[in-house]
Amino acid sequence: MSEYADWPVESDDHVGLAVLLPGQNYPATMPLLTFAGHAVAQHGWRVRAVSWTAPNVDDFAKIEWVGSQLMEAIGEFDGRVLVVGKSLGTCSAHYASRHGYDAIWLTPLLRRPDVVEAMARNAGRQLLIGGSLDPAWDLETARTIGGDVVQIEGGDHGMFAHDAVRSAELHVEVTRSIDHWLQTLP
Repeated sequence: MSEYADWPVESDDHVGLAVLLPGQNYPATMPLLTFAGHAVAQHGWRVRAVSWTAPNVDDFAKIEWVGSQLMEAIGEFDGRVLVVGKSLGTCSAHYASRHGYDAIWLTPLLRRPDVVEAMARNAGRQLLIGGSLDPAWDLETARTIGGDVVQIEGGDHGMFAHDAVRSAELHVEVTRSIDHWLQTLP
């Protein structure tokens, strides 16, 4: 079961809806998704954060489940959609590519060929960000997908390092990359 929380908006004038999809054990309240949410809100997007407890099912069923969570989060919204997925949330790439949604993929699961293939089919603009120490990340694979790719040196799957200050710096690098990419969206 998933829940959705819309962030407060300052005006009804917005670019579209940005949906924050968490990881397996990484809620939307953790730094990567929180700072990504602030960046997209700053660029005029409405933000809807998803919280979930992922089912214990096989990989194929999990991909279908994540896609259905994105579909439910979008609901009746009629406008531009930006998907911001972290780890497990990147399994929504199948649904995003079917609809040509722009996407920000944080620590994407690039060791999963089905996720990579779905991202490669997406006609929307994409930003892939991964850490050089993340076992789910593969820089060469990311480059074959198309879109913009940022590798954060020393970042693990949560974009943390063994030092608190360096971990904060990694999150700043990610947020800067997102902010810069959002400035280039038409």
